[in-house]
Amino acid sequence: MVKIIVLLLFYFTFPLVIIYMVKKWTFFRKLGTIALAYAFGLILGSSGILPQGSENYRSALQGRIALPEDEVRLLLTSGKINEEDVFVNRLSASQDMMLSIIVPLAFPLLLFSLDFKKWLRYAKEGLLSMILALISIIVIIGLGYFLFRNIVPDSWKVAGMLVGVYTGGTANMASLKVALDVDPNLFLMSNTYDIIMGAATLIFFITIGPKIFRAILPPFKKIEGGNQTEGAEAPSENFDDFSGILEKKRLIPLLGAFGMSLVIFLVAFGVSMLMPEVPQNVVVILGITTLAILCSFIKWFNRIEKSFQTGMYLIIVFSFAVASMANLGVIFSIGFLGLFAYVFFAYFGSILLHLILSKIFRVNADDYLITTTALIYSPPFVPVVAAAMKNKDVIITGITVGIVGYVLGNYLGVLIGYFLKGL
Repeated sequence: MVKIIVLLLFYFTFPLVIIYMVKKWTFFRKLGTIALAYAFGLILGSSGILPQGSENYRSALQGRIALPEDEVRLLLTSGKINEEDVFVNRLSASQDMMLSIIVPLAFPLLLFSLDFKKWLRYAKEGLLSMILALISIIVIIGLGYFLFRNIVPDSWKVAGMLVGVYTGGTANMASLKVALDVDPNLFLMSNTYDIIMGAATLIFFITIGPKIFRAILPPFKKIEGGNQTEGAEAPSENFDDFSGILEKKRLIPLLGAFGMSLVIFLVAFGVSMLMPEVPQNVVVILGITTLAILCSFIKWFNRIEKSFQTGMYLIIVFSFAVASMANLGVIFSIGFLGLFAYVFFAYFGSILLHLILSKIFRVNADDYLITTTALIYSPPFVPVVAAAMKNKDVIITGITVGIVGYVLGNYLGVLIGYFLKGL
């Protein structure tokens, strides 16, 4: 039991090292905390430090994360598994419990800082581009489902997660893992493939991408006499700024925000108990999202400093922990080439269709690129691409679209996933 507690504590403390690395060195800052969390998690999981259990134990799992205690005792008594397998099972159960709790607690913290009034003021410029992007994502992922459903296991769940991650980023994908009850390896493989493609695409976006898109789409028109640009960078920069989070003036309100996240989680869980005909995870995640949005209208919650960063810290913990449970040999085996093909089709297909629709509806190049960035990569990447375009005026638009994506991601992911399942 002591070893399990030590490992769980390590899951929560090592992300602090990752945050420090991103703050200290430019190279790691460009990679980002989430990508680093997955990388270090994969290293931990592949190092052999964490026990994997015997062949008999892994066979008994049959795709489950852990075995029920009574089944473990029966297998141990019959001599089919050993004491180390019992420990591995308890470890897996503890990891799964942590992952199932951490995302529902993180998501309200990410949403408390929403400002709908600001959205109404700044969302116009990228609204058309955002709508076209969402249409592109849904159409391509839906088409991909029909192309790959006989190849990819639980393809409707994969479709739901991909809608979430290309609408709101990793936080939504993590929530949809819980809402759709996705197998950890399937989640990790989908997310790993997405990260690989995302890294290559981001390099393109910040190098020759702006020049190419500006040659295809109409130019961006600056609004003269506006104050949009002044101070526009501050919100986006704050997204990835964890400094001062433990100061007393911030810590006490953050504890209140965390307490409210816990209350929201318990309320959503209670509501799910009253709706046994609906999958519990779906009710919990959508309930949490709705209650968190309502709380964002309360000034006290909306103005709590660093609530977004606190939620992101928990997502970093989640990313590190779930990656450590992966088996790289399974992830890159030939048996999952179909999943890789689906993610590849969804990723680049949605970007291409969005580009075609933007050309038809005359969306300017900068709004196209910043809304694509905001939806696929989430708000923290907005200033990076805006800087590459040398256009500060699109930062608020990007942040607005990205936050809208955070809100819509869970709803769209669940809706599209279950819609495709029913076809």
